[in-house]
Amino acid sequence: MSTMAQTVYYFDYAAATPVDPRVAAAMKPYLVEKFYNPSSPYAPAIEVRREYANAKHMIAQTIGARADELVMTAGATESINLAINGFGGHKITTEVEHASVKRAISRGMHTFVEVDARGRVDPRMIAEAIQHDTQLVSVALANHEIGTIQPVRDIARVVSDVRFARQRTGNHTPLVFHCDASQGFGLLDIHVGRLGVDLLTLNAAKIYGPKQVGVLWVRPGVQVQAQVVGGGQELGIRSGTENVAGVIGFAEAAQIATNKRTTEVVRLSRLRDLLEVSLRDNFPGAVFSGHSKHRLANFCHVSFPGVDAERLVFLLEAKQVLVATGSACAANSGTRSEVLTAIGLDAQTADGSIRLTLGRETTHDSIEIASRAIIEAVRQELARTGGVL
Repeated sequence: MSTMAQTVYYFDYAAATPVDPRVAAAMKPYLVEKFYNPSSPYAPAIEVRREYANAKHMIAQTIGARADELVMTAGATESINLAINGFGGHKITTEVEHASVKRAISRGMHTFVEVDARGRVDPRMIAEAIQHDTQLVSVALANHEIGTIQPVRDIARVVSDVRFARQRTGNHTPLVFHCDASQGFGLLDIHVGRLGVDLLTLNAAKIYGPKQVGVLWVRPGVQVQAQVVGGGQELGIRSGTENVAGVIGFAEAAQIATNKRTTEVVRLSRLRDLLEVSLRDNFPGAVFSGHSKHRLANFCHVSFPGVDAERLVFLLEAKQVLVATGSACAANSGTRSEVLTAIGLDAQTADGSIRLTLGRETTHDSIEIASRAIIEAVRQELARTGGVL
């Protein structure tokens, strides 16, 4: 990633991706010439409404769904809140979910299920947590800090078995499975039929699309209570004038991400492995978090015990290498990562953690430059504190 003054080496794609130029080009007409409200009755507006519907169809195709099953939202956080607040009763999630999931679920009766040291949840623990009045289970497809991929299909089977057992005993309490797949889109197979979920969240901003554009897929037959009422747009579940340009951009980004997925996963995993090997060789005491097998291809989460990660971030920024200490939300709040606490990292290790996430502009050269910069910065901090890794 370049600026007019100098090259910046960006390693925080999990927080934000740049808008693909093709996406920006697809959006531009709907910001200027085709600005019409899709609900208006005249021909130009009707044409915009048709193009908006086609964009939803394109998004739906990438996940094996239909356009009339999609509720467009202002980003993943709204989609998540719509899913969670659309149901009552007891709710279940894991200890490593995104803040938007945990905070929404915490507002009512809830259970947080533990994960193992690699950040992966055992579906049997989900089964044990389900009560007679549980109405919703929410588990992300892939973790936003350490990249661990969850056994979503197995959890879906657990939920389905409980739902069937309820029907046999005359318990008509609804039970749905919501999955936030935002972080995995463009890197994993996001097909709602194969995942077996009832509600699915996606976010355009994670796939080189515009920010503040998300979607909640709702399986036919699932009843979600509306949170925003008004003109009845988006199946009557989320009213408000449609963000035509944003959804057009989302559709373009989704198509590009789906077409690039297979080759991009191979490329990113190879680059990520090069980075990890370099860091391991130089710092045998470094701790790498996340599942070795079930992990997103672009995630490298590494801890340098005894090193202050916030200082490390500033040192690296001075070298034009941009990294994160965790999720953008957690870093902004200035609190220790709940994810790292949940997987059992002690305070010293957690406080020395950085998250490096790779993307389309990551190259072999940028990996080498970032690796050298990290090694130099960590050594500088170790020399300052007298630490050893």
